[in-house]
Amino acid sequence: MALAAALSVPLLCAAAAPVTPAFVYSMGGKFDRSFSEALYDGAEMFRKATGIPYVDFESSHETQFEQVFRHFASHGRDPIIGVSFAQTDAVRRVAKAFPQTRFVLIDGNIDLPNVLSVQFREEEGSFLVGVLAAMASKTGKIGFVGGMDVPLIRRFSCGFAQGIRYANPKAQLIQNMAGTTPDAWTDPARGGEIAREQFDRGVDVIYTAAGSTGIGALQAAADRGKLAIGVDSNQDYMHPGTMLTSMAKRVDLVAFRAAMAAKNGTWKPGHYVLGLKEGGVDWTYDRYNKALITPAMKAKVEAAKADIIAGRITVHDYESDNRCGV
Repeated sequence: MALAAALSVPLLCAAAAPVTPAFVYSMGGKFDRSFSEALYDGAEMFRKATGIPYVDFESSHETQFEQVFRHFASHGRDPIIGVSFAQTDAVRRVAKAFPQTRFVLIDGNIDLPNVLSVQFREEEGSFLVGVLAAMASKTGKIGFVGGMDVPLIRRFSCGFAQGIRYANPKAQLIQNMAGTTPDAWTDPARGGEIAREQFDRGVDVIYTAAGSTGIGALQAAADRGKLAIGVDSNQDYMHPGTMLTSMAKRVDLVAFRAAMAAKNGTWKPGHYVLGLKEGGVDWTYDRYNKALITPAMKAKVEAAKADIIAGRITVHDYESDNRCGV
């Protein structure tokens, strides 16, 4: 099922209700150039397409999530779209208290009749960039810089490890997490420190899944002349010449299409998991990185992508079937 189809299942009611959308960002910050900014991009897509204004909110602490969702719901905002597994409990409680309000939770799953939950197969997109990392590395040592050490981020590293092994079974993966608290998403200095430590150990390609913490790692790679792989949003433009690719996670399209479905009367609750087949994740190839991608690399990663979509390659999910050794 394509991404558009997955988020536009016809609703049983006939009339489209007026929409007053609200968007709640994750702890990385609205302009983290990664995960939260993808939500902002989706909000802007909706505003430009419809002319309908929206409100949004950046939380400085996880304890604010329930307060802001409750505030938006009590002021008639609908739909309310949040992005982060850390918002799951807050959305669940507020959705129960406001059963007529529509909620969208991206990166979490809630089984309620007024909640649309959307998650991604991060391991599939990470597999692809792992293939590219292994083929681009000259030392055979590849790094992973994670944010908060949680199962979601382990899914990224798990898929990445599998892609590396697919392209070069002899390659070594060195990985570090920035921390175990929400601060791990918002510390670029820490991201740069981890990346430099990995480079000192021989790593010449890094992949970061760490929110704005990862921005520091990407900068460190540019400073050292090493290759880096971005995440969530297309970050290729940030450091042309050292950005090998990005693992795009289409939060922007999910947010846009969920808001449009609410506007058009086709919104429906449920749970969707979007991978390569559905267009939910992918690798990026554009004018900023095409000089770094050889024809052989492009052919191999596209072949792997086709095989994953066709079911000839199974990418194991860390949370349900961890065969990564990470």
